[in-house]
Amino acid sequence: MKMLCSCSLLVLLLFLPACRSAHGRYAQKLLSDLFSNYTNALRPVADTDHVINVTLQVTLSQIIDMDERNQILTTYLWVRQVWMDAFLTWKKDDYDGLDAIRIPSSYVWRPDIVLYNSADDEFSSSMETNVVLRNDGQVMWDQPAITKSSCSVDVAFFPFDMQQCLLTFGSWTHNGNQMDLFNALDSADLADFIPNVEWEILGMPAKKNVIQYGCCSDPYPDITFTLHLKRRSSFYIFNLLIPCMMISFLAPLGFYLPADSGEKVSLGVTVLLALTVFQLLVAESMPPSESIPLIGKYYIATMTMVTASTALTIFIMNIHHCGSEAGPVPAWAERFILKHLARICFVYEVGDNCLSGGVSRRKPPSGEESSEAGSCNGRRWAQNYGHDVPNKSDRKDDPLVSVHHSEEGGAAGRGDGQGEEPKSTGGVSVEPKGEGGVSAEDRKEQRKLQCACHLQGLHRNVEYIAGSYQDQRAAQLRIGEWRKVAKVMDRFFMWLFFIMVFFMSILILGKAV
Repeated sequence: MKMLCSCSLLVLLLFLPACRSAHGRYAQKLLSDLFSNYTNALRPVADTDHVINVTLQVTLSQIIDMDERNQILTTYLWVRQVWMDAFLTWKKDDYDGLDAIRIPSSYVWRPDIVLYNSADDEFSSSMETNVVLRNDGQVMWDQPAITKSSCSVDVAFFPFDMQQCLLTFGSWTHNGNQMDLFNALDSADLADFIPNVEWEILGMPAKKNVIQYGCCSDPYPDITFTLHLKRRSSFYIFNLLIPCMMISFLAPLGFYLPADSGEKVSLGVTVLLALTVFQLLVAESMPPSESIPLIGKYYIATMTMVTASTALTIFIMNIHHCGSEAGPVPAWAERFILKHLARICFVYEVGDNCLSGGVSRRKPPSGEESSEAGSCNGRRWAQNYGHDVPNKSDRKDDPLVSVHHSEEGGAAGRGDGQGEEPKSTGGVSVEPKGEGGVSAEDRKEQRKLQCACHLQGLHRNVEYIAGSYQDQRAAQLRIGEWRKVAKVMDRFFMWLFFIMVFFMSILILGKAV
């Protein structure tokens, strides 16, 4: 038994190479017999009135590039075409059971199926591969191809957009009466698809269309594959959208800067320039069409808001720096802005500054009070201006009185020529008549008149100083009120623009959800 098995195994091993060599010889004989009288220039049909049916199947392997600006989609496809060749049939029993051979595709007739919406410069990016030829005449041609197709890109909702790109396959010269197309599947095969970092594939359904062109009356069938793409927006959210939001939130803070810092307008201009850079980045990658992308609309709205905030800042700074020549705040502005709007904007301590913080609104004294306070012998005038005029008994320390006393002593000495001291009555010196005939009482009256003139001049000077002080204080009060108005307007526009930026950000992010 063991000897029988060993002999059988030996015979089998010796027979296999002979079978293989015989198989190869039959393949060569088959190839020679099939193509002895075969031409690949004509349709392989027994009757020219018959229609050759071609089954088309497309497998999407990879999305290489999506050029939105030039609207070109570059894909890597596997295209399978199957048809029946009436002149390439044989009986497999005549060739030792050989039922299929693989030969170069240039040997057989091939359908002239092309990509109608091709955007390739060379218009030929397929690879010359072999075909599988079966004994019943079935020819199967698997062809890998890198295709560039035109795709109408709609960037209205960029970067949250969805695109539909068409790939239309059909015969270039054969009409529907000569060659008909059929779908192998209802959609393209996505089993071997390599995921793309930018685009997500939602589906690729296939549809057969029969179109009659204006040039010809014959129908032309084609198969259109619709590639549904959805953009992965994470890259654009973190690189274009979030930086723009962060920059746009700086625009309302320009209203919070103190007006004396000198940086309010500079901040607005800097934010505007930064947004312009982002807008240029988006514009370079988008096609120059009338459809404005969503992120572009957000940039334009933000730039408009920043421009408006900068213009309002200039206007408010003009109000803040109103000088003393400015008129008083209107009653409606004082009632609406300083009272109601200040409470709405949470400005509780309005106008606390070094110019008007400790100054109270008091009317200057009337003319009667001023004249009464300016009397020489009274005390009310001096009390109003923070001084105290001494009494008659306290005039010894007054320099003006002391000067008069020295003059009286000199006059008395010159009057009698003997150096006698003048007599005093009640603390006031009384001089006798001198040689000039002028009595001491006359000199006393003259000195009183001189004192009254000096006091009247001093009174006028003090009134002038007091009037200037009142004018300066009124001007400072007006400046303080205008600064209050500017501060309330700053806070109001700051909250208003914060709300606008917040709602615009919510709207743009709502598209992502």
